[in-house]
Amino acid sequence: MKVTREQAVAYRLRVNHLADRLPAGAYEQAACAGLQDTAPRDALLGLHARMAGCAPDDWAHPSFIQTYSPRAAVYVLPARDLGVFTLGRLPLAPDAVRRIDGLAQRICDELSGEERRGAGIRGLREACVSGRIAVRWDTTSLYAREVPRPDLDLDDARLELCRRHVQYFGPTTPKVFAWWSGLSPADARAVWQRLAGELVEVDFDGVPAWILRADEERLSTVEAPRGVRLLVASDLRLFGRDRDARFIAPGLRPLTTVADTFHPNGVLVDGRIAGAWGRKRGRVSVVLSDKLTQEQYDDLQTEVARMPLAEPQLSVR
Repeated sequence: MKVTREQAVAYRLRVNHLADRLPAGAYEQAACAGLQDTAPRDALLGLHARMAGCAPDDWAHPSFIQTYSPRAAVYVLPARDLGVFTLGRLPLAPDAVRRIDGLAQRICDELSGEERRGAGIRGLREACVSGRIAVRWDTTSLYAREVPRPDLDLDDARLELCRRHVQYFGPTTPKVFAWWSGLSPADARAVWQRLAGELVEVDFDGVPAWILRADEERLSTVEAPRGVRLLVASDLRLFGRDRDARFIAPGLRPLTTVADTFHPNGVLVDGRIAGAWGRKRGRVSVVLSDKLTQEQYDDLQTEVARMPLAEPQLSVR
């Protein structure tokens, strides 16, 4: 099967619910691949791009949990999937797992059953891989607390993490999976081999890549999305920001000439990046690189008006 970059991008946008919004209340489905929260409330705005009826405090919905995972960034995850995104990243070597468990135990002893600021907790990021520590980032301070270790077999967790990577970011490769998951290249290849029976190789714009066999028909028939979405910076990786513009990582290849440090996010119009945006509180500043139709401009205004921000206002140039 031959897959073009445009086809891959259209597939990724659709499986990540950035083409057709989920109904209000579909929190766990919207966050199934994790919502990165690197910039203040990126996870909330990423949720809004995927799900209708998003409220300003939905980043703290009871069905969610926050921790460092994957890529060592704060992520908002379905609480039921904590084990997948933490235990799934544990090294395969038993000695390495024991070392991380010992680090997590030391931090849990330090926490003494209470939530406390995480800034001074040595080794917190790495210890979160144990599945025993959750964090809470309110955009000004990071807090850590102990949580019950998920009851999930380590091999099953690693396999499910790899499966989700291929499902939501395919076509992809073992090398990209290693980068995204934080596993060593050798460990990532070992996990990948266990999933091999569920994968199918494709020709992705001239290079070998893989998708889930179950998604082959969906990828072959995908259509470019229509409409306008405001994508946070982490979601722009779906367009392929590596040097050759194929895979989600590594790299930060520019997708539009109008992006800058204040406008790191992307304006998605009919499946293409047509500009960049940034915000300060409720003011959303958009810089367009493409001319929009009146209908598309109206959709942009509607998107901003519905953002889960206090009194959102649109500024366009």
